[in-house]
Amino acid sequence: MFEIAVIFLVLTALLAYVNHRLVGLPTTIGVMAIALILSLALIGLDKLGFSELHDLEVSLLASIDFSDVLMEGMLSVLLFAGAMHVDLSELRTYRWQVGSLAVLGTLASTMIVGGCVWVFLPMTGIELPFMYCLVFGALISPTDPIAVLGILKSAGAPKNLELVISGESLFNDGVGVVVFSILLGAIALGQTPTAAEAGTLLLHEAGGGIAFGLMLGYVTFRLLKSIDSYKEEVLLTLAAVLGGYLLATHLHVSGPLAMVVAGLVIGNHGRARAMSDKTRQHLDMFWELLDEILNSVLFVLIGMEALVIPYSPNLAVAALGTVLITLLARLLAVGAPVAALGRVFALPRGSWQVLTWGGLRGGISVALALSLPHGSERNVVLAMTYAVVVFSILGQGLSIGRVVRRAMHAPD
Repeated sequence: MFEIAVIFLVLTALLAYVNHRLVGLPTTIGVMAIALILSLALIGLDKLGFSELHDLEVSLLASIDFSDVLMEGMLSVLLFAGAMHVDLSELRTYRWQVGSLAVLGTLASTMIVGGCVWVFLPMTGIELPFMYCLVFGALISPTDPIAVLGILKSAGAPKNLELVISGESLFNDGVGVVVFSILLGAIALGQTPTAAEAGTLLLHEAGGGIAFGLMLGYVTFRLLKSIDSYKEEVLLTLAAVLGGYLLATHLHVSGPLAMVVAGLVIGNHGRARAMSDKTRQHLDMFWELLDEILNSVLFVLIGMEALVIPYSPNLAVAALGTVLITLLARLLAVGAPVAALGRVFALPRGSWQVLTWGGLRGGISVALALSLPHGSERNVVLAMTYAVVVFSILGQGLSIGRVVRRAMHAPD
């Protein structure tokens, strides 16, 4: 496993260098685009009979479990790093906006995507059971905080709108993972859970994750406050993240939500009351660097996964249609309510356009799709997921800056 990690780290560094010198895209988008182009080139060479490099990359990807690497390894660090730099006092001002978009928006989008995909797929000659359509809706509806936070840094959105988008993306992935787990469990059992059963599981997973995150953040805060040595304090935060996520998994509560809450506590109360200036400086540098490195590695992995995504002409048509369906669902579940209740949401005019187009999907969706049991249903869901994620990052990610400028400066 160490050799595989070294290979991907070296590859990521080389692609980041090429992007910086020759391409000039934001790092995460650039390395993913280059990795995707290389993967497509290897597919083309394989079709021409030159299969050595193609087979080498396939064997390399087969040696890692993308879902396990992200969900059990990278995700805790990336979510904590993202949450640590969110101002809790500002987020509290928009708490109901963030909460309603993260919970109600995700649930509504899951139903819209699931229903539309169930109706649309037979038109392409593909059959997918309704429960699997809902599973796809659950895994594709949450916006990926890893993708969103990286892109928003350079998009130039108003501060309050950026806060709502980033806050929603940090929390809605936890909701999406819980809904995904409920639906997948229902498929395994062969029966649909009642509303009471689903609500109880949601409360245990999400509520338990939030409560555990508060406890973890407070304990870490007390430990940080009791010493003044940046080396040990940085180590304590790293231990809290990795150990806390592992413990949350064993307690069957939402690890993603726990990491977000712990990050908010340490990044706000811990930063203000438990750290010296020197510790704050080193802590910020450590987590920012770790965040950048893991983000780059993750997006290289997404680009390389093109080699193992099963596609056929029918699946390609279905995937393209699904991209439009997910955009429509985002518009109906998030954009339309914000546009209709603009004054209630207290956001700048045109915010609905940014919220709709800025709903980026990323590695979490791919990881959840890869975690499905093998079979024809998994192949369909995986192909649609990958198409949406690639379009989201390359299409929406590269154009969100223009959307922000046009929406925020449009005439009344």
